[in-house]
Amino acid sequence: MDRTEENRQEYKELQRRVKREVSKAKQKAYDELYTRLDTREGEKDLYRLPRQRDRDGKDVQQVRVIKDRDGRVLTSEESVQRRWKKYFEELMNEENEREKRVEGVNSVEQKVDKIRKDEVSLFNRVLESERMPEEWRRSVLVPIFKIKGDVQSCSNYRGIKLMSHTMKLWERVVEARLRKVVGICEQQYGFMPRKSTTDAIFALRILMEKYRDGQRELHCVFVDLEKAYDRVPREELWYCMRKSGVAEKYVRVVQDMYERSRTVVRCAVGQTEEFKVEVGLHQGSALSPFMFAIMMDQLSEEVRQESPWTMMFADDIVICSESREQVEENLERWRFALERRGMKVSRSKTEYMCVNEREGSGTVRLQGEEVKKVQEFKYLGSTVQSNGECGKE
Repeated sequence: MDRTEENRQEYKELQRRVKREVSKAKQKAYDELYTRLDTREGEKDLYRLPRQRDRDGKDVQQVRVIKDRDGRVLTSEESVQRRWKKYFEELMNEENEREKRVEGVNSVEQKVDKIRKDEVSLFNRVLESERMPEEWRRSVLVPIFKIKGDVQSCSNYRGIKLMSHTMKLWERVVEARLRKVVGICEQQYGFMPRKSTTDAIFALRILMEKYRDGQRELHCVFVDLEKAYDRVPREELWYCMRKSGVAEKYVRVVQDMYERSRTVVRCAVGQTEEFKVEVGLHQGSALSPFMFAIMMDQLSEEVRQESPWTMMFADDIVICSESREQVEENLERWRFALERRGMKVSRSKTEYMCVNEREGSGTVRLQGEEVKKVQEFKYLGSTVQSNGECGKE
């Protein structure tokens, strides 16, 4: 595959052209709409469209009812609060099989590029003592709807923690020092210098087009990890840090960030009682993306292939192969490597796609269970198709 700078620039130019054409199409649609609204037949739309836009634009955080574990709808404020607390408390303290601004939390302006002298002094004390201030250990967790699934089901929400801004500055300092000593594999595109979603999409598309033009099959599995950040076993994380060459002092500094951490859930009906958090990475933390990259780098060391046959963007994993049997075998190796260390491959959300498929290419199985086969997949926001084309973009 020819991944030259010239090809990259050509790809970006094509993206710009597509965006211009989409913009023209939108403008044409608006012109046609305005013409219709100016007619007698379109008068009803003057009332229908605003009501529809109001319904579509409502923030799902306004949902004041939620379902319990058995699917029963809870309506009272107390029961809704208890359900949110119970859901996230279980999720963030799950026992591993192998063993606007945050009001009331912090009101410090977040300035990553300019740290004051008093903050430098504070950070030096934290580094020396390996103990951060107790108020940094408390966070507010806000459920964010994933824009798919039942809006009343807790499992369709992602919990984002609103944390102390000063702690985030401290995390940035630690992250900068860790990046100097930890090397991450080339297959990882997420949160890496000089890499972006565009690079990963570009690499996958070029590979797919190459096999389409050569009239050969390309088999791709898009691996989904269940609650990836929330499931990270912390003991495994410390192990991966040490294996990556992180000095013991900085391992202890990061460990301290997770000691005695606690949170409350802020939902539409109020705020829950506080509970402890003993499993997983902090979603919303400045350091968490790099910590996750360190862990994935170590867990996949024995199973990953060179890019683009294996590509990762944080927890979005793509495995490619020339044969269905080989991609199935590689998927099983990935499953074993991840699940023996506490992660979980989703059987329902992992999907398989065959590019330039011939008749009877079959399906892929994971531990005897058939992986869902699709003709298109939304990869990092871009739709890739089994015919290798970009028609849906």
